[in-house]
Amino acid sequence: MSSSKFQTLHGMVDILPGESEKWNWLESVIRETAREFHFSEIRTPVMEPTELIARGVGQLTDIVSKEMFGFSRGETNYVLRPEGTAPVARAYVQHRLDQRGGAQKLFYIGPMFRAERPQKGRQRQFHQFGAELMGTDSPLADVEVIRFMMRVYEKIGLANITLMLNSVGDPESRAAYKTALQAYFRPHLSKLSEVSQTRFEQNPMRILDSKEAEDQPYLADAPLITDYLNGHCREHFAQVKNLLTNEGISFTENPRLVRGLDYYTKTAFELVSPDVGSQDALGGGGRYDLLVEEIGGAPTPAVGFACGMERLMLACEALGIQIGGDAALDVYLVCRGTEAQRWAMHAMPAIRKTGQSCTMDFSGKSIKAQLKDANRQQTRFAVIVGEQELADQKFTFRDMHQSTEEALPFEEILSRLATA
Repeated sequence: MSSSKFQTLHGMVDILPGESEKWNWLESVIRETAREFHFSEIRTPVMEPTELIARGVGQLTDIVSKEMFGFSRGETNYVLRPEGTAPVARAYVQHRLDQRGGAQKLFYIGPMFRAERPQKGRQRQFHQFGAELMGTDSPLADVEVIRFMMRVYEKIGLANITLMLNSVGDPESRAAYKTALQAYFRPHLSKLSEVSQTRFEQNPMRILDSKEAEDQPYLADAPLITDYLNGHCREHFAQVKNLLTNEGISFTENPRLVRGLDYYTKTAFELVSPDVGSQDALGGGGRYDLLVEEIGGAPTPAVGFACGMERLMLACEALGIQIGGDAALDVYLVCRGTEAQRWAMHAMPAIRKTGQSCTMDFSGKSIKAQLKDANRQQTRFAVIVGEQELADQKFTFRDMHQSTEEALPFEEILSRLATA
């Protein structure tokens, strides 16, 4: 037994030799997947202004109301970051990352901090990896980040997972839903938990997240957000589901899924597995089109996810799975029109399996602008696809370094890439 009087703080653990190798391997899988999807790493400080987290995450969330590690120095209030998206959004605004051109594809790996009751797979200092695709409201972006998230688990070998999907609407839809929830909960208000009574006026959606015993009898029959979506949100949700289906990604619609943070709009998703126990969530995310504007930036639609690394370790352990910088882009898919975009979304997995990184435009740029974007990213190859290419099933394969191009069937392009 150690004679040291100093021990790790409650809810924090040392990662020792023998374990650190597992963490390094897992991080390498995440980084390699990010390379395939051409997401660039961002590292933010572990300490942020308290107001950033309160405004971004939401005053009435559990995180802000009772789980933050906060302190003051002088007249400034600080907090150890409890999640990664608000800090990334702050960096996006502060450093004008929108000026880099195109939608920003960012990922992070790092420690987060929450003052909650420690339990298996849930510590006060825990680790997350996540990704953010900022600057486009396209449903294609929603599917891209979901595919990134699921690709990590696919590489590691976790198969017993389910993607849960919902839409939490926009401010207009949420306002109508708020009215409906308040009408439903009002007759039961005195019987709800104290925390739910606090949430009733400002944010009754948070009541649906409650784990308090007093609230459970009233949650099952509460109104569903999907019944209050406006036309725009319904169409966005339908497109996301259609794209996922076209890509062969199965999902389960869960109209009770609202996630625990206030910044979510429209798409919300969660990845769950029975292999991590009763707290079955491995990670999740969604669209947050209003967050950047809320913290002082220009309106910037965005979507992202975050996953717990400790929970991923637990799942690997339960299943007996042994787990032991910016780079130039390999392939840019240049698309003319909606059908070309759909083809490109379907083509990217095959390209990535050749070991090449690839991406496409998610913002509807012109062909000229897409090629300019490809040059900016020092892309080696461009594959140009439009109506004629789809009709002929031959696609323009351009070597951006040699300034040569030829029309090739897709299978021939894959063969070239596999040996490039």
